Amino acid sequence: MSKEVVELDHVSIRFAGDSGDGMQLTGDQFTSTTAILGNDLTTLPDFPAEIRAPAGTLPGVSAFQLHFGNADILTPGDFADVLVAMNPAALKANLKELRKGGDLLVNTDEFGARALTKVGYETNPLEDGSLDGYNVHPIALTSMTVEALKEFDMSKKEAERAKNMFALGMLLWMFTRPLEPTIKFLDAKFGKKPVILAANKKALQAGWSFGETTESFATQFVVKPASMPTGTYRNIHGNLATAYGLIAASKRSGLPLFLGTYPITPASDILHELSKHKGFGVRTFQAEDEIAAIGAALGASYAGMLGVTTTSGPGVALKSETIGLAVALELPLIIIDVQRGGPSTGLPTKTEQADLLQAMFGRNGEAPVPIVAPQSPADCFNAAIEAARIAITYRTPVFLLSDGYVANGAEPWLIPTEDSLPTIDPKFATGPNHTLEDGTEVFWPFKRDPETLARPWAIPGVAGLEHRIGGIEKQDGTGNISYDPANHDFMVRTRQAKVDGIAKTIEPLLVDDPSGAAKTLVIGWGSTYGPIQDACRNLRDEGIQVAHAQVRHLNPFPANLGEVIKSYDKVVVPEMNLGQLNMLLRAKYLVDTIGFNQVRGLPFKTQELMDAIKEVASHG
Repeated sequence: MSKEVVELDHVSIRFAGDSGDGMQLTGDQFTSTTAILGNDLTTLPDFPAEIRAPAGTLPGVSAFQLHFGNADILTPGDFADVLVAMNPAALKANLKELRKGGDLLVNTDEFGARALTKVGYETNPLEDGSLDGYNVHPIALTSMTVEALKEFDMSKKEAERAKNMFALGMLLWMFTRPLEPTIKFLDAKFGKKPVILAANKKALQAGWSFGETTESFATQFVVKPASMPTGTYRNIHGNLATAYGLIAASKRSGLPLFLGTYPITPASDILHELSKHKGFGVRTFQAEDEIAAIGAALGASYAGMLGVTTTSGPGVALKSETIGLAVALELPLIIIDVQRGGPSTGLPTKTEQADLLQAMFGRNGEAPVPIVAPQSPADCFNAAIEAARIAITYRTPVFLLSDGYVANGAEPWLIPTEDSLPTIDPKFATGPNHTLEDGTEVFWPFKRDPETLARPWAIPGVAGLEHRIGGIEKQDGTGNISYDPANHDFMVRTRQAKVDGIAKTIEPLLVDDPSGAAKTLVIGWGSTYGPIQDACRNLRDEGIQVAHAQVRHLNPFPANLGEVIKSYDKVVVPEMNLGQLNMLLRAKYLVDTIGFNQVRGLPFKTQELMDAIKEVASHG
């Protein structure tokens, strides 16, 4: 059947169903295929909070949104253009995410009376006119999948599990995506299960064929590749990029990588990935709890390795005493906090930026810790290397402050060459570094580098480099235990000065202000980058000049941050918290910055940011 082919600049698709319907896998496969075709893209996996919610209920709905196009894509889209709803629960939970007039593909087989009642539908929305504002495509997806697989020796229930492949085949046809990348994935995943492999391939092809022949779809869409810098790309998730960045830092520093961790959503994927790379000298240790995990990581650092621990906000609370110990010992340590909604257990599968003040101040005593925040999934790679550079160079624990949106989201990543990565020199102590008055040469564990104020890093077991460790205050230079008030004051101020001095090696804050005429500056950090940048671009297209700066280093701040802030009449600070960076900026620079805050467990939408920024910019 010949069908109309329409070219689009960009499109946003949302898959939604039960957590057992394979929506995340379906979205991932569509994303991978789209990345291979050269489109720029951004994703938003939306996991259910309940691990095993009853089938067909609202708490068990899993969704995956993908925005791809032929130009720079910064967000997963405010609203989807296409929604695939596998059952009534998926429809009810996600219809608000579909734009009016959008395409709604509904699995009609699941819209029985019991399923409708379970989620509070008094009448069938496919029949009562409530969906008249959308382009509805009723599809008997489950039964068509079972019919397509009737030749296989499997139960009806087993056949139904392949309905996500049928749906994927339909969408791949709809947007002129090839089947081959998904077939290659299925070969790798089910190669040892020939019946399951053949069934999934058949369902995928059946979905494609249905799209090609059904009268329900009168149009096929084409989205041409984006124009991006030349190089080799791959699709990458934030947690995967973080893992790769840690391995790269290990190789560029010559330090074996040790991960001491305890599983916690949404950080666990870093452990899963690093555990695969023993060939790169990576050692992973899954401890019995968060405290043991960071203790092992700090012990590895003491032994001369690159010690890393991964967690989320609740785990940071448990790790805080050992982070303070690392501050006192002045040893490298990377603490990766993939933030989620809180307080307490909070929203395990949702995103938030509410751990900034915890990372800054969440320890007893004066215990300053540098903080680095990646702004996108691919940027997690570079941010991990930067965290390692600071930790190793300055002998300090460093927070890498990611979040659920960055960690689970995906985008194309330009794979760097090895030569483009920085070399990180650990400069281990090799011998005595101080001469006493009588001419004796000794090793002083707290005799500092005059440039960085870092103390020597001495590997245990090296003759002549024996020294005391522990959390009790040390004497400057000698490292002997000291209760002297003046020495404690000096050591506290020196540790703070060491962290402050990192600013000398941080690139100045860049401001995106194409016209140079903007009076309003929007400052963000972490995963707010995409929505803020998208909002600012759209406002400029409307003739409203606004500037944008994204702060990667949150402690210490870039040296020119104060100058940048004071050069604009108004400064807006959007955050997925109640104003934590805004509080720090107001306190440090005495500038009346304006917060725009939401804590919904979801990233900002572009339009709501545009409205907020426009409101500030338009009032003199």
